[in-house]
Order: sequence, then C-alpha cells, then structure tokens
Amino acid sequence: MDYLAETQALLEIQALLVGALHIVMAATVTAHALMTKRDVPAAIGWIGMAWLAPVLGALLYVGFGINRVKRRARRLKGPMRSADPLVTGDVLSEDPLERLKAAIGKITGQDMAAGKVVAILECGDQAYPQMLTAIESARSHVRLSTYIFRTDELGLKFIDALARAHGRGVKIRVLIDGFGGGFLRSSAYHGLRGQGVPVARFLHSTLPWKMPFLDLRLHKKSLVVDGETAFVGGLNIGAENLMAKRPKAPVRDTHFRVDGTIVRQIEQAFDDDWSFTTGEEPIRTGPASEGPAGGGSAARAIASGPDQEVDQLVLVLLSAINLARRSIRIATPYFLPDEQLITALQLAVLRGVDVHVVLPAHNNHLLVAWAAQTHIRPLLEAGCHLWRSPPPFDHSKLMTIDGEWSLIGSANWDMRSLRLNFELTVEIYDKDLAVRLAAIIDARRIQPITLEEIDNRPFPVKLRDAAARLSMPYI
Repeated sequence: MDYLAETQALLEIQALLVGALHIVMAATVTAHALMTKRDVPAAIGWIGMAWLAPVLGALLYVGFGINRVKRRARRLKGPMRSADPLVTGDVLSEDPLERLKAAIGKITGQDMAAGKVVAILECGDQAYPQMLTAIESARSHVRLSTYIFRTDELGLKFIDALARAHGRGVKIRVLIDGFGGGFLRSSAYHGLRGQGVPVARFLHSTLPWKMPFLDLRLHKKSLVVDGETAFVGGLNIGAENLMAKRPKAPVRDTHFRVDGTIVRQIEQAFDDDWSFTTGEEPIRTGPASEGPAGGGSAARAIASGPDQEVDQLVLVLLSAINLARRSIRIATPYFLPDEQLITALQLAVLRGVDVHVVLPAHNNHLLVAWAAQTHIRPLLEAGCHLWRSPPPFDHSKLMTIDGEWSLIGSANWDMRSLRLNFELTVEIYDKDLAVRLAAIIDARRIQPITLEEIDNRPFPVKLRDAAARLSMPYI
C-alpha cells in the first residue's frame, strides 16, 4: 500500500508540474501573440491552440508562429530603411500615375529607375535559349535566383553553362529555394557545388531546430548578367516549360528580358538575399549601367517578403487598384487574395472600372483551385469578369492598369505570395507594354466563370471548397 500511495503521489506531482508548465507556456504564447500579431484571427487561433493543446500548441507556435526572419533580416541588413520623402512622383498631382509613383515609392523606399522590356518571352521555348546565351556571353558576373531548379535535360544545360562561366573567371552566385529546389536532396545544388560554382539553398537545413521556416520560401525567378541584362517573371528551370518537347504536365509561362538601370535594382535584391542566406558580402560590381539605348520608361523593382515591416506587395496592389480609372487586367495561376484586395476590386467595379481576372482552367494545385471557387463569389456579385484560360496550365503572373501601368514578376495573387514568400516584381510605366500585356491577358479569356456555375455546384463540392479555403494562409 505504501508503494501504491507513493506512486499515486508522484503521479499527482507530475500532473501538477505538467499543468503548471502548460499554464506558463500558454500564458507566454498569449502575451506574445497579443503583442506581435496584427491579424486578429491569427492571434485568436494561436492563443486557442496554446490553451487547448497543452504543451504541443505552444511548441507549434514557437516553430511556426514567430517571425524570426524579420529579426534576422535586421541583424544582417541593419535597420529597415524608411521611405525617401523625395522619391520621384507627386502625391498631390492630379495625374493618377504620378500619385501611384509617389505612393509606391513611400511604400518600398525605392527610387524610380529607367527600364525597358526588351522581349516578352513565351514559355521556356523562347526564354531558356536567351538566358543560356546570356550566361555563355557573361564577362563579369552572373546572379541566378530560382524556386525550382530541376536536373532534367534542360536543367543540366544551365548547370553546364554556369560551370563553364565559372571556369573562365566569371563570378557566379546561384540561390535555390530550400524547399522548392528539393528539401531532402537538391540535385541542382549538389551538381553546381560539385563543379565549384558558388551556390546556396535559401532557408534550408535538415536539422529540425535549424529549419523552422518550411512555410517561408524564396519564390523569386531572376537572372542578372553583368549588371546590364536581367530576366524576370514566373519561369522556373525545368523541362515542363518547353512546349515543343510536349511534356507530360506542360506549364505555360511568361518571362521578360529587361535592361536599363532597373537591372541594378534587381541585382541589389539578389545581393540582399545572398547576404541574408550566407552572411557573405555580395559581388563587387562597377557603376550602374546607363539607361536603354532606345529610351526607357520609369520602372521600379519591388522586393517583398516576411522580413519587412509592412506587407509591401499588398499595399502596392491596393494603391494600383484604388487609382485605376478605366481598366484592370490580371492573369494569375493562384487567386486567393485577402479580403482587403477583394474589397478593393469590388469598389473598382462599382466606380466603373472594367475588371477582368483570368485563371487557369486546369490548376496544378487542386486545393488552391477548390478554395478559389468559394473565394471568387463576391467578385462575381459585384460585376467583376472572371475567366478561365485554355490548357495547358498557365503559370503567368501579369497585371495592367488603365493600359498605362504594368506589374510583372514572380508573385501570385494568394496569401503565400502576398505575405509568406520572398517575391520580386517590377512595376513599369510604359503604355506600349501595358497595351501588349492587356492584349495577351484578353487573348486567354476563353471561358467565363459565372455565378450560376458557382451556385450550381453540388453541396458536397461546396463544402469541400469552403473547407479548402480555411487553408488559405498556407497553400
């Protein structure tokens, strides 16, 4: 009996200790969430998990709920630069474009540059040959950033071109996302490293205590050569983007070749990511190249990510939508924006703006496609025009406003791109480009999405889609 009594007493003490630990941990999570989480539903969710899932909820919060990236960015980059009050653009001007320049300048703290889209490149069939030629002809330095880097026949061509450039003395830096580039094993990373090419994996570690950032990804796709030419857009490195090869799961995409002083801003965005990842100093380069020989337009590179004090990309999109007077054209593979952007698009329609959003008919992420079916209903009710593009899956990310302003780059219209991913977009004030991109978007408007179609889905399908929408912040 004494043994049983001692065991019972020990169990009671252990239960009290676990209970006390749970209260301390849950209270700590509550205090931290209240002080740091601006999003009320997120704060409520984390606090509820901490109290309802003893110990485990607090551990999950430590692993996934605390933004350590922002603190690390401050340590590596120094204090966040405030917006320059003298950024090009007049916020009091009657010209909406001048007000937009001023607003985005204050949001990003980035000055205007000169930029020209030299080529709009359809899929890898047009983009990859030009990118490989640029690497082969590089004289000084090459910077490549990508989310996916496959080692298929196409990927091996890039590895060989980069290795040859490195062998002839060109300074190479390659940055591959630690998740998209292969979490357990990145063949491209090891292939480049095996040939001595400087390469790094963004936010990657196989050690759990060093890798609490599975939900934060480098989604940028950029190639900068000699500080003179840059390629940006949505194109990863993989044979699925070669339509002529007829891959099993083809991906259509749009990429851009740009030149001008905007290239230096794209280069600087890469250097920040390289230093952030490796702690190394960036490649030393000469003065910025002059503007395009044939004249350029006002342009600005916008690097966004969870290391910033504000959601820059969300504010940029809101600014552009709110200043639109005639038309908004959007093409995106994933459309799950937050309620702020949904409301802004609704208000644009209500003030007479012609809004068209083009989505793929067949999506490569079923969960995203399901969630979008529930998410788009308010836009259809307001009078927005939503369309499906024909197969194959279209990965292009395009936006134009009033046939005068364009946004190109790597960002999708979903919560991951808008808040969790590190993205690179470029805004360009070029009427000819905006008209061309609007025409490309309009040409892909094949099948309208209607309220009748959305409402006539079977109840189990509606329930599935509504449940999928709950995962918006992470899909």
